[in-house]
Amino acid sequence: MPARIKTGDEVIAITGKDKGKTGTVLSVNPDSGRAVVEGLNIIKRHTRPRPPAEPGGVIEKPAPIHMSNLALVDPETKKPTRVRSEVVDGKRVRVAVRSGKKID
Repeated sequence: MPARIKTGDEVIAITGKDKGKTGTVLSVNPDSGRAVVEGLNIIKRHTRPRPPAEPGGVIEKPAPIHMSNLALVDPETKKPTRVRSEVVDGKRVRVAVRSGKKID
């Protein structure tokens, strides 16, 4: 089955503590079904100083979020949409169900 959410996509959280927030996908792990999204599921980690570059302290960073809690943002309406795949000129492309616009 083709990937519905890929790195660089604009997504919106449809459930959870960040419901309604949008962000860009930084990485996707298909084995666990999770994605790291910029600005979503922010956690705090206490880190030790690592000379010379990193200072210590409390660092906020995005944690992986399950892809079932994410929906792709429709490029036309800016609302959540499902994704289907179609074959156009022998290539598989992702299409937004809400507007019918090509995503790739």
